[in-house]
Amino acid sequence: MTTAKPDHFPARLALLSDLNAARYLTEGLREGKESVPSIDLNQNTEPIPGDEARAALHPVRNLLEDAMHKYRDEKPTQADAWLAPRLHATLRLTRRQAADKRLWNYLAFGVAPDYVVWRHMSERESDGKTPRVAAARFKGPHYTQTFSRLWWAAELFRNGPDYAPAVTACGQQDMLNTALRQDVMDHRPTAQAVVRLLDRGTVRTGREANALAAAVNAAGATLMYDVVAPDVDRDGEPLWDWIAEAEIAGPVLRNVLPEGPREQPAPEGSVTVLVDRFAEMFADAPVRGREVPDS
Repeated sequence: MTTAKPDHFPARLALLSDLNAARYLTEGLREGKESVPSIDLNQNTEPIPGDEARAALHPVRNLLEDAMHKYRDEKPTQADAWLAPRLHATLRLTRRQAADKRLWNYLAFGVAPDYVVWRHMSERESDGKTPRVAAARFKGPHYTQTFSRLWWAAELFRNGPDYAPAVTACGQQDMLNTALRQDVMDHRPTAQAVVRLLDRGTVRTGREANALAAAVNAAGATLMYDVVAPDVDRDGEPLWDWIAEAEIAGPVLRNVLPEGPREQPAPEGSVTVLVDRFAEMFADAPVRGREVPDS
């Protein structure tokens, strides 16, 4: 037996507490050998208040099935860059709502445990240990949990309504894994400047991405990026308008990037200032395996 698609879906998404989620996090599930008892699980959830269209379950499930099908012959890591903006645009959450781990628990156990296993199953180690999924991919911090990490990556790296920078960030696994742990990436010009260096090819490898992220984070402790490269004041109205549009919006397009909230992008001048600073910092950053030029 392998971890299969749940055999029972309610019409709407729900909330699953950490305590209840722990009941279903078995070794068999982590090894991809067991399925989640979905009827029992759904008896231990809490409903999402209201009746908004964005809480419908089937658009999310269909999106995840399409991701598994699209990347069935490729490394599952390739799905991240495609899925992150589309998941973000399907759920249309506020940051407060996205901070509720119960929603992500439900997606992992009640909606798509098969996706979690497909995406995060480890490779067989040389010592013969059985491949398994890390427990934190089912329920864990926002930078590790399978669906939460994609939502936050799309949220932090989108530039207003443009998800293209998020696609770039999610295409570099080391950047994705490191940047989501750093509070400095909540400063939009910083996030956009980092993506520009990836787009330009200044930063190419995983080691280089880690070195850049470390340098940016370390400098942020002494250099106030919001002073050197100020952002515009955030206006919440475009977000609420975008959320309200979920009532009439159809499923996100599969072959074209969706549009996020029509917020003002990060100021181009601020991004440019930080691109230059970060490029200089990266040139001096220690990168394992990179030759240091003679002085």
